[in-house]
This record gives sequence, C-alpha cells and structure tokens, in this order.
Amino acid sequence: MAKSGAEESLPTIGVSGLRGRILRFYERFLDFIVVVLIFVMLLTLVASLVGVVWDVYETFLSFREEDAIQGLVSDVLSVFVLIELFRTFTDYLEFHRIRLRVLSEVAIVFVLRELFIGLYAHHLGPMDLIATAVLLAVLVGARVAAVKYAPQSPEKD
Repeated sequence: MAKSGAEESLPTIGVSGLRGRILRFYERFLDFIVVVLIFVMLLTLVASLVGVVWDVYETFLSFREEDAIQGLVSDVLSVFVLIELFRTFTDYLEFHRIRLRVLSEVAIVFVLRELFIGLYAHHLGPMDLIATAVLLAVLVGARVAAVKYAPQSPEKD
C-alpha cells in the first residue's frame, strides 16, 4: 500500500488503542501550544517594530543624545533576534523538532546583538571580547557541524 506525500512526512506512532489516542492528543496539544506561541511571537514582533519606528522618531527629535541612538541600535538588533526566534517556532511546527542549525543561528544573532550593543556603548573590555569570540567560534562550529551532519530526509534515500 503506497502512502501519499503528506503521510510520509508525518511521524508514525506505532502504538494503537488508548496509548495511541493519548499520544495523538499530546501531539495535537503541542501543535496548538506552538501555534499560540507563534501568534504571541508575531504580536511581539509587530510591537517591537512599532517600538523601533517610535525610537527612530525620537532619535530624529534628539539627534545628538547618545542614549537615544543606543536605544535605537538595541531595539533594531532585538527585532532581528525576535525574527530568528519566530523562525525557530515555525520550523518546529513544520518539522516537529528543533533543528540545531536554526537554534545555533538564533544564538549567534543574540551574541552578536550583545556584542554590537557592548561595542557601541564602549562597555566591553579585552576579556569580554575574547570570551565573546570563543563563544561565537563554538556556536559557528556547532552550526557548521549541524549542516554537515544533518539527518537525511526520506526523499533523498
């Protein structure tokens, strides 16, 4: 009996009866929670975008104030972190797993955000920069390993 493309992509639970129904309910409930989280993330992303637009307006009013510009840089970089987190949730909904490649990209963006904010505010010392460089190297190495050793999809077999 041949399976359709949609049936092949879904994980099969080799359990029937009450246990199978409980596991299917659990999967549906997790999917519902992830959908709610995606909706919350979308609202957060829109609110952050509105906040960035407001900060741009305030920065133009007080262009010489360093704090306003630092706040704008921080908010713009925070939007990028939210975009990456949003992508992680949508990937989970699609693949029913969190991919290491995407998670490492989120971590890289977050560390770069903190690095840029610290450099812009002149708050990072030499040891902070070395620690951040080592952390970034580990995260990039994890991302490269995740891409190189990614599990094969059923279509490629």
